[in-house]
Amino acid sequence: MSIEALVTLSRYYGSNPEYVVAGGGNTSFKDGSTLFIKSSGIALAAAGAGDFVRMDRAGLARIWEQSYPALSDAREAAVLADMLAARKPGEEAKRPSVETLLHELLPFAYVVHTHPALVNGLTCSKAGEAAARRLFGDRAIWIPSINPGYVLALAVKEALALAPEPLPSIILLQNHGVFVGADSVEGIKEAYRALMDTLSACVKEKPAIAERASAYGASPEIAGVLRELAAKTAPHTGAPWQVCFERNAALGPFIRDRPSFYPLSSALTPDHIVYAGSEPLFIPVPESPGAGAAGVIEEAWEGHLTKTGRMPRIAAVQGLGAFGIGSGEKAPRRALELFMDALKVAVYAQTFGGVCFMSPDQIRFISTWEVERYRFQAADAAAFPRAQ
Repeated sequence: MSIEALVTLSRYYGSNPEYVVAGGGNTSFKDGSTLFIKSSGIALAAAGAGDFVRMDRAGLARIWEQSYPALSDAREAAVLADMLAARKPGEEAKRPSVETLLHELLPFAYVVHTHPALVNGLTCSKAGEAAARRLFGDRAIWIPSINPGYVLALAVKEALALAPEPLPSIILLQNHGVFVGADSVEGIKEAYRALMDTLSACVKEKPAIAERASAYGASPEIAGVLRELAAKTAPHTGAPWQVCFERNAALGPFIRDRPSFYPLSSALTPDHIVYAGSEPLFIPVPESPGAGAAGVIEEAWEGHLTKTGRMPRIAAVQGLGAFGIGSGEKAPRRALELFMDALKVAVYAQTFGGVCFMSPDQIRFISTWEVERYRFQAADAAAFPRAQ
């Protein structure tokens, strides 16, 4: 009965874009000695009973008795090996979510981890921690920005040890998202309702993403230049480079000029890095009326490559709109979807002192982490969207 309830709960949140974008998030259920955790590479919206990995809880508990290398790559590889070893017989073909240890730590039957833009307006803001204490008090734990994986689970473990009883059911992760735990499906839904209602009531502005300005069309010339630059920069791909376009009422104020673009200029959460890149490209309008658009775009593109070493997945054109760039049809749409999510977060964050970006070290970690490469590849290998 409970695994069926977990499937229903997973699909309930996974199919709601207010909670899950591009297949992010994960869920779990504890049944005696077994933890059922969503497999990496499976979207919550499409999860079935066979898409959860059965984990031996005693095996997971033994991970905390181990000593791991200090260097992040070696540490995460060793932890992953021990986590895979904790799979129950017959589960060897499945890969558990990277957040498995954190799910196991929370003393609730059900745990649902999502990345709502409304919540991340708080967690990705300069005054988020103080606002969380004011709004939720002892009902929530705030975890400062930290790399996902073992070190995040360790930080939560230490915070839980210091938390008052009864333990809070909400874990707010700076620059990441939220974990909600309860011993029933209705308990999960009630905790999420209270969280979202509280935040919705206090935010000063809500993003008008749905109010698309149809009068602004994507310039075929600009789209063509971006496709050519992408193919030139990364020619070895199995599918042609594609570009898609977005313009809406909420985006307009952010693309007036370069200073206005600042809240969208870097990474707010790991998902934004994985699917939309860590640094969107801003393309100014030509300073002289006779200047060609192609030359301005090429100059901005080359400057981005020199600065970051990576081609952009998002190109925002001053006064026009944003282009998603990717190989095949899914990747550019997914990049724009995550960029629009970042836009929502930036709007909500205005209530809490403005955006707070991930640190350069964290951005580098996510950009090179094997786990994130795995789930990005899984997303491209199957029907959109797939997930962490």
